[in-house]
Amino acid sequence: MKPPPPILGLILPCYNEEEILSETDRKIGELTEQLIERGIIAKESIIVYVDDGSRDKTWNLIQELADISENRVGIKFSRNFGHQAALLGGISSIYDRVDCLITIDADLQDDIRVIEDMVIKYTQGFEIVYGVRKNRRSDSAFKKSTAQGFYSIMRRMGVNIIYNHADFRLASNKVCENLLRFGEVNLFLRGIFPLVGFNNTVVYYDRLERSAGETKYPLVKMLGFALEGITSFSVKPLRIVSLIGLSIFFISIILTGYSLYSYFFLGTVPGWTSITLPIYFIGGVQILCIGVIGEYLGKIYKEVKSRPRFIIESIVSKKALIGTPMVL
Repeated sequence: MKPPPPILGLILPCYNEEEILSETDRKIGELTEQLIERGIIAKESIIVYVDDGSRDKTWNLIQELADISENRVGIKFSRNFGHQAALLGGISSIYDRVDCLITIDADLQDDIRVIEDMVIKYTQGFEIVYGVRKNRRSDSAFKKSTAQGFYSIMRRMGVNIIYNHADFRLASNKVCENLLRFGEVNLFLRGIFPLVGFNNTVVYYDRLERSAGETKYPLVKMLGFALEGITSFSVKPLRIVSLIGLSIFFISIILTGYSLYSYFFLGTVPGWTSITLPIYFIGGVQILCIGVIGEYLGKIYKEVKSRPRFIIESIVSKKALIGTPMVL
C-alpha cells in the first residue's frame, strides 16, 4: 500500500521584503497547489513567513496572507535577530506539526522547481536534502572568487560544510528535533546540519536573479558570516596563533645568537633596521593574536549569558498550528 504524502512545511525568513513578498507568495502558492493535486505533498502542508524585525510593510503583507489562507502562517520577531535565528524560529515553531520542512529565502533566487525533487528524495528515505548550486556563472568575478575562498577556508579550518550550499534544504522532523538540542547562541546552520548526521543527499539547481528589492547580505555581512562560521566550528585559528608564537620564539633565539656572535666576534653595533623591523613585526603579530583570542572570548561571553536566540512577538494563523509566542 502506498504511504500517504508527507506534510511539508515551507519556511521563508523575511527582512524588508515588501517589494517581492506578494510575487513570492504567488509562486510558492502555485507550486504547493500543484504538488498537492499530484499527491506529492499532503493538503495539510503549510507556508510559514518569519518576519525578522522588518522596518517596512513586510509584516502587514504577511498578516494579510495569513488572514485569507488557511495554509499560511506568519511569525513576527520582536526585533531583528538575524537570518539564522529566523530560520531556527520557523523550524522550532512547526517541526512537530509536519513530516519534513524546507527552508528557502524569500527572494526565491533558489529555484523552487527542485522542491519536488527534494520531497521525492525524502520519500526515498533521505532525512536531509541539501540544495546545491550547479555553478556560479551568474555571480560577478569578485563574488565568485570570494565565495570560493570562503568554502576553501572553511574546509581548511576543518569545518564540515557542503560546497555551494546556502540555506536551501529539506530536513525531516526527526532531524529538526535533534537540531534543536544544539543550544549555541552563535548560529551557523550550514555547519550545524552536517553535525546532526542522518542519511543525506543533494539536489542541484541553477541560481536565479533577484526579481526585486536588494540583497540582505552585502560584503560586510558576508565577511561577518564567514567569521561566525569559522570561529563557531573550528579552533584552528587558535592553533595557528600558537604556531606563530612558537615560530617567533625560535626566530628570536636565532636572532639572539646572531646578536651575541656579532657583539663578541664582529665588533659591530646593531643598526636601526635590525632593531625597528623586529619591533614592528612582533608587535603586529601580538596584536593579531590578541584579536583572534579576543574573538573566541567574545563568543564564550555570548554563550555563557544564554540569552534567547530569538523572541517571537506574535503569530498569525487561521488554524491552531502553532502554540503561543515563545523564546528560544
